[in-house]
Amino acid sequence: MTVAWRHAVGAARALAAVRVAALMAALMAALMATLVPTAAQAQPAVTRQRSLYVLHCAGCHAMDGSGHPGQGVPSMRGTLGRFLALPEGRAFLLQVPGVNGAGLSDPQIAALTNWMVQQFSADTAPAGWAPYTADEVAAAKRSRPADIAGARSALVDRLQRDGAPMR
Repeated sequence: MTVAWRHAVGAARALAAVRVAALMAALMAALMATLVPTAAQAQPAVTRQRSLYVLHCAGCHAMDGSGHPGQGVPSMRGTLGRFLALPEGRAFLLQVPGVNGAGLSDPQIAALTNWMVQQFSADTAPAGWAPYTADEVAAAKRSRPADIAGARSALVDRLQRDGAPMR
């Protein structure tokens, strides 16, 4: 065999080895994609909302939504749904500082607020209440009250006058 022939055979073998390695890598990647779920596949939607709640809300409102009423952080348990009875109460839930300062997108805020109503106050929500939408979140954020505590107090007073037990 000539030197040129040996170089040609060696180059062909090296090229074949590179192709086999590339094929093996592609097959391993395809296999791993079927075995290792993505984050979206690994967590159902409710778990994602719960994770957002834990990261952005539970620090003040507690894991169970009970808040710290004595320290100015109201409970969400059995009360969120009552706010939905009034258009301004519905908007108020999207206007509180924690919602607006959380760094969440409007669709995330809508989904999280829907989850919180269902999780902490489903029995007090009006029958057939419409879930929040991203457009509704955007509109509510544009018209935030200057005095959040005063706005909440006025809403609670009105709901109590209308017969809704509020804390």
